[in-house]
This record gives sequence, C-alpha cells and structure tokens, in this order.
Amino acid sequence: MSAKIKYTDDPLGKVQVVPDFLPSPAELAFREEGVKVTLALSKKSIEFFKSEATKHHTQYQRMIRRLIDAYVDAQTPTRRSTEPRA
Repeated sequence: MSAKIKYTDDPLGKVQVVPDFLPSPAELAFREEGVKVTLALSKKSIEFFKSEATKHHTQYQRMIRRLIDAYVDAQTPTRRSTEPRA
C-alpha cells in the first residue's frame, strides 16, 4: 500500500464503455407498500433466520421478506418486486 501512484497522460489502451447498471436514486428510495400477515413458521426456520440476521447485522423479518420477494421475481421474470402490483 506504500507504492506511489504514477499519473500519466499516456494512452490507456483499449477502453470499453460499460452500460450503466446501477439503480437510479428514485429506485433506491422506493419503498414497496407492505402488508402485515400472520404466518406460522417452523422453529428451525426462525432460529436459522435469526442466527443469520445476527451475523449480517440485519433483521430476520427483512431477510425472510427478501427471500419471498426473490422467489416471486424468479417465478415471474417479466415483473420485478419493486414494481407496483395490480
């Protein structure tokens, strides 16, 4: 890490433009409307999600919600979970 960076005006060589793949700020700020449900899950599932959530410093409910959203996205490839649902 102690190596000095040498700046130059020499040509960089072959450069390739990468399409913008990052979400827009509007997409990042979008929060999908939530619906509260009561759902009984197995004790082992909840213990797993709580343990993983602790490791990743997040909420276990959020992990479960994202898992379900990912499943829905995989089942309906023309719709994304961030789009409003009819």
